[in-house]
Amino acid sequence: MVITRLTRNQLAGENRPVGSNPTVSANLSVGEKMKTSMKDLIKMIALISILLIVIIVVIMIVIQYQIEGEKDMPYKLSKITIISTAEGEQNTDDIEETAKWNLYVNQNNDVYFFIDKKSAKDDEFIENVTIENINITKQPLKGNIKMYMPSSVEGRTFLYDDSYIIDGKLEYKGGKTSNPKILEIGSQGGSAILRFSNTQIGKFISNENIEVKHDGTLISKVGINEDEVKFQVNFDLIIQINGIKYKSNIYLDLPCNNLCTEGTTTKEITDMSNIVFKRVK
Repeated sequence: MVITRLTRNQLAGENRPVGSNPTVSANLSVGEKMKTSMKDLIKMIALISILLIVIIVVIMIVIQYQIEGEKDMPYKLSKITIISTAEGEQNTDDIEETAKWNLYVNQNNDVYFFIDKKSAKDDEFIENVTIENINITKQPLKGNIKMYMPSSVEGRTFLYDDSYIIDGKLEYKGGKTSNPKILEIGSQGGSAILRFSNTQIGKFISNENIEVKHDGTLISKVGINEDEVKFQVNFDLIIQINGIKYKSNIYLDLPCNNLCTEGTTTKEITDMSNIVFKRVK
């Protein structure tokens, strides 16, 4: 029996390859698989890291664009000038009033936009400038706000005529020079203007033989103070250059300060850090 077992074991050993050990071979196989899995894991981590970096960079670029807007516009909004005053308009509604002076008092704010060229290229032109989406975000306590475009009549820049009320938007076309009478702005840079008028804030009625000064001092003469005519406006300003539109949203507080005492006041806005232009898709 011993001889038989030994013979069988010897026979089994003769069939096994030289140097072969099942336990060692199994351990080697597991080690190789672990090395392969570790390499795949490292590759996956590297790819995920690269993807995350790309996503973070894209997000930072988008955030920077939202904050800073376009940096390489061929033209720039260099200045906004606001001129505030007031004037009397003959009251034709009350025909029975026989006083020498029978005026509605309107408070006016003329807003000028100055657009200058930044690029030295001669083939970049302003095609049009549009003011749209006009909203009165804070109403005055007295009066009614109306927006007027310049009149085409010689003499006065603005007329209290409903045909000149801005309906929806105001568009200036690019031309040789700026001409508000025909709603043109210089294609190589120029200015555009519109009026925010607070109409009929009060009535000035008097029989006195005096000269009426048509300016902001009229406001106090009808028993109204400056705080009662203050309001805020918000609108989009769009500049189209060579088929590309750049848009910014602008807020203005009107009228300028000290109007009732100084008569006519002016404010110039040259700090454009809060006015950001972005491309319109």
